[in-house]
Amino acid sequence: MTVVSALVTGISGEVRAQQLPLQLGDLQQAAVAHDPRTTELALLESQSSLRLRNLAVQWLPSASVESQAQFQSDAPTAPLLTPAGKPVFAAPKQNYDVNAGLNQRLFDPTVAARAAVERAQLAESQARVRAAVYAVRQQVNDAFFAAATLQQRVAVLTATIAELQGRLDEANARVREGTALPADAAAIEATLLQRQQDEDELRAGIRAALARLATIVGRPIAPDATLSLPDLTTQSDAARQGTSDERGRPEYEQFARTRERIERQADLASAQAQPTLSAFGRAGYGKPGLDFIQNEWEPYASGGVRLQWNAWTWGSTGREKDVQSLQAKIVAADEAAFTQTLSASTESDQATIDHLVKALATDARIIDLRAQVESTARARLQENVLTASDYLARNTELLQARTAQATHQVELAQARARLLTTLGIEVH
Repeated sequence: MTVVSALVTGISGEVRAQQLPLQLGDLQQAAVAHDPRTTELALLESQSSLRLRNLAVQWLPSASVESQAQFQSDAPTAPLLTPAGKPVFAAPKQNYDVNAGLNQRLFDPTVAARAAVERAQLAESQARVRAAVYAVRQQVNDAFFAAATLQQRVAVLTATIAELQGRLDEANARVREGTALPADAAAIEATLLQRQQDEDELRAGIRAALARLATIVGRPIAPDATLSLPDLTTQSDAARQGTSDERGRPEYEQFARTRERIERQADLASAQAQPTLSAFGRAGYGKPGLDFIQNEWEPYASGGVRLQWNAWTWGSTGREKDVQSLQAKIVAADEAAFTQTLSASTESDQATIDHLVKALATDARIIDLRAQVESTARARLQENVLTASDYLARNTELLQARTAQATHQVELAQARARLLTTLGIEVH
């Protein structure tokens, strides 16, 4: 295969790929991936990782260096006097000290508790981002079905335009033969032009809807791209029968992670009331050193174990736990309200689905009847026993019936998609 033929083959394959009908599920996934907020998930994880590293190093020894020069107004003196009447010794009033200290935590329950709070906060923050991004799916639904509705109407209108063009050709032929009045051809042509105007308007609306959809999903969409109306009957029926997960919405994950964070904060409040144990050491060089009687520069060292315990907190620990308990109740109330909102929305969608299923069955019968009437009117028009205006009225009635059916088909698919999106079920 030559380079040119390979290039042509690649381009043609790319063109065919672009001409494939757009799928709702693919567009939803593309919109979620394109949303700038999805980058927050990795940023939040990196941020939390840094905080956890800071907590982990608290188990490592901490070193400090201090220096001090001090003058004090008084100092200890010996009660015994020398024969000259002076104290046997007197501590200096000037002190100089340079030392290095080392501290090692041995037992501190707050470190692990704070790490658990940090991990719970990360999970909660990421769940909140996922819940916010999930709303993009409904934006895709709105733009997708807005364009699909217009495309369905264009398809119906294009067929009607073709029919009217046939009637106009027949009318012009009869006018030339002297078997029809020019007014009949004029009436048909005027209606044809009006239908073409309607088609142009619909196509402009399609371009606008597709442009909006392209912005949401973050990729170019051709103005003449075709949308594939999804068949969601099986999925929506399974959802209505309760065989699908009814708590698939990411908001429920957010509520769960919030409750976990509240529990970890309550654990931290308990840990802060427990004692901590650490070892310490210090080495330095001072004037005086540890022996303040000798007013000379000398090295020194000290070390030991330190126990710290805030034994009396005036009830602050208990009150903090009460605060967390109240916060958990607030979260439970928010979750119940969210569930109630979803229930109301799904009930509305289910009622809409039932209505549209019945409407489509009626639409089919109406179209059959309108088609019979239009066929009879067309035959009578050709026999010159019916005016063009009367025929156009019948043709318009058939167009309206077909448009209603096309609209109901899209609305049914949209209602099913909205039901699945509301329940947190992936559309495919």
